[in-house]
Amino acid sequence: MPNTPPTADMMSPLHLFLEADAVVKIVMLGLLAASIWTWAIIFSHSLRLRRINRLSQSYERDFWAATDIDSFHAKRGEEKLPTAAVLSAGLDEWRRSTRGVVVDRAGTRERLASRMSAAVAAELDRLGDRLNILATVGSVAPFVGLFGTVWGIMRSFSAIANANNTSLAVVAPGIAEALFATAIGLFAAIPAVIAYNRLSHGLDRLDARLGRFADRFHATLSRELEVEAGGGH
Repeated sequence: MPNTPPTADMMSPLHLFLEADAVVKIVMLGLLAASIWTWAIIFSHSLRLRRINRLSQSYERDFWAATDIDSFHAKRGEEKLPTAAVLSAGLDEWRRSTRGVVVDRAGTRERLASRMSAAVAAELDRLGDRLNILATVGSVAPFVGLFGTVWGIMRSFSAIANANNTSLAVVAPGIAEALFATAIGLFAAIPAVIAYNRLSHGLDRLDARLGRFADRFHATLSRELEVEAGGGH
């Protein structure tokens, strides 16, 4: 621990890291790694969610404008979109339930709703993968930084005892190193919490969009049941 008055260079982030205790360095490096991981998740999920919303809107518009559902599905049913997955699930169940001579209308409606709801849930689970990491970083990082701060302050108090000097110049660098750990913890946690809330809201909106599409498609197939009682699609 230096015994000279701290200078501006000594208080720079790089110098604080280099002069920190080994435990505090490990805490800082862990928090920096968590921050980098967090920003990677934020950017990848934000771009993917924006792209999916844009393509889904176009997909739904083209689907409802189509005159033949089977032809549309043959051309675009394999697209990597949540809406396409819901459409495929609904059509697959429709074909399975109406292939017999006698069709159970009530049972078919229930199975259609169940299959499409399951498809919506599966797509949201897939898109929400790794969002729990943001929640974990947002809740844990401040406490990890606080641990580094407490450890650094304890080290500063030890320096006071060893130097037999209560001058601020003796303890300031150590306290600064300790507080720097908390700052890094907040730097990792704050974006993670904000991004988690925003991305969760985006997934909720996508859930509502897929739910509306599934309900409307379910209504379309239900009307088809009334027209083609016992017939195939």
